[in-house]
Amino acid sequence: MTADQTDPVVRTPHGAVRGRYERGIAVFRGIPYAAPPFGPLRFRPPRPPEPWDGVRDAGAFGPTAPKPPYSEAFAPYLSDPVIAGDDCLNLNVWTPEPGPGARLPVLVWLHGGALTRGSSAVPVYDGSTFARDGVVCVSVNYRLGVEGYGLFPDAPPNPGLRDQLAALRWVHETIEAFGGDPGRITLCGQSAGAISAGALLAAPQTQGLIRRAVLQSGPPEVSDRDKVRRMVRQMAARLKIPATAEAFAAVDRDLLLRTQAEVGRLSSPVLGGPAFGIVVDGDLVPRDPLKALTEGGAARGVELLMGWTRDEYRLWLVPGGLLERIDRLGAFALAGAMARCHAGHEVPRGYRALHPDAGTAEIVGQMVTDHLLRVPLHRLADARPGTAYLYEFGWPSRLPGLGACHALELGFVFDTGDLPEAKRLAGEGAPQELCDAMHAAWVRFVTSGDPGWPAWDATHPVRIFDEGVPRTAHGPRDAEVDLWATAPAVPGPPRTAVPRAPGAELAAAMRRLRRSVSTLRR
Repeated sequence: MTADQTDPVVRTPHGAVRGRYERGIAVFRGIPYAAPPFGPLRFRPPRPPEPWDGVRDAGAFGPTAPKPPYSEAFAPYLSDPVIAGDDCLNLNVWTPEPGPGARLPVLVWLHGGALTRGSSAVPVYDGSTFARDGVVCVSVNYRLGVEGYGLFPDAPPNPGLRDQLAALRWVHETIEAFGGDPGRITLCGQSAGAISAGALLAAPQTQGLIRRAVLQSGPPEVSDRDKVRRMVRQMAARLKIPATAEAFAAVDRDLLLRTQAEVGRLSSPVLGGPAFGIVVDGDLVPRDPLKALTEGGAARGVELLMGWTRDEYRLWLVPGGLLERIDRLGAFALAGAMARCHAGHEVPRGYRALHPDAGTAEIVGQMVTDHLLRVPLHRLADARPGTAYLYEFGWPSRLPGLGACHALELGFVFDTGDLPEAKRLAGEGAPQELCDAMHAAWVRFVTSGDPGWPAWDATHPVRIFDEGVPRTAHGPRDAEVDLWATAPAVPGPPRTAVPRAPGAELAAAMRRLRRSVSTLRR
């Protein structure tokens, strides 16, 4: 037989693509949804790809966006393939029934990686498991780091987020040809991907494109523009160039990545520091997405599935021994966390009372991750009673110290826990029954909007995925969230938080912690 007779072929708006059948699933990889973002398109909004004649082969993953490798501390835990090439604005489709008429629900996956790393080629994100269960799965590459989130006076903000919008529009216009239903699109992301999904959910340009959304370990949020500018300016100072898109575009790509990695060593979810992020731009992101979703009526009819892992912070602090360093810093580390969260002394005092056996690092990590993740997701759920569903992932990794850390749930959501790349974070022995339960909940939500437990209401139901059979608890660990609701916010470093630690000493504590991060990531 010829390839045309055995391989699935689907026509897109820009040309036909030929995929592969793999274990009964039609897979199309590396389909361009936008033109290569280089040359005159560098740092610019995405443009449609050039149409092609004939049938384009879609058997292999396309190029990944330029990105630095993970540091030595994190590389053993996280897989991040690099595929060379300029045509990095591409996506992949897994479908059980290629062709119009099937009208299957669709999941669009946005990967995490702090907006600086990651790609759709990570093996853990294999969409065949969703297709096996009747869902068309789409995973997306988008611009990262300074290419996607640098803030310049001579270029539009948020090009990476605009890439995701272009991919979402492509899915809405094209997915019916792959067997999907454009009226049943669920936008799903983890970490930076969840933050991106939240921003898109609130964007005026996406209204009507998204039926449901899943936010895993990332709330709708924006970064401070000055913080992003500092990242760009520090890179410019090292490169000895102006902090403009024109000047950055003239820099060798590998040198730009090395410089980005060097400056980025000082950033951390727990400790802050300069970092790339989505910013309010008056257009795609006209205001803070969390406020738009909780107060502004954005995406009112969209159902939400949201949650976190019990020990998010352990992925950020355990690799390289930062957990122990924070414990040694003691009160100064706690003061630094308070400055990071703009919290008064009532908050850490409350955490100490709730967790009397916890060390300083555990208190710092839980404070910051609750402030960044659980509190805003609770706020969003409170604004969406009856249409929001919350979960907590609590199964602990079999690797020392990681616990139920950030990103550990991904192998369970995708039912890919048996892959070597998933075991790098989970270790050996991930229970298949938990994979089955969690993956099935996501399939149910994407298909019907109901993952299988009660929607958020005044009793605060949260589905707990940990050892044993998943269960629904009402308000697990809500006491920590209540601390943030009742404690007054402190606009700057708290003057009374730690005895004999005025503002200058708090700033010094944060610098010491960031230097520890920098040392670990070399």
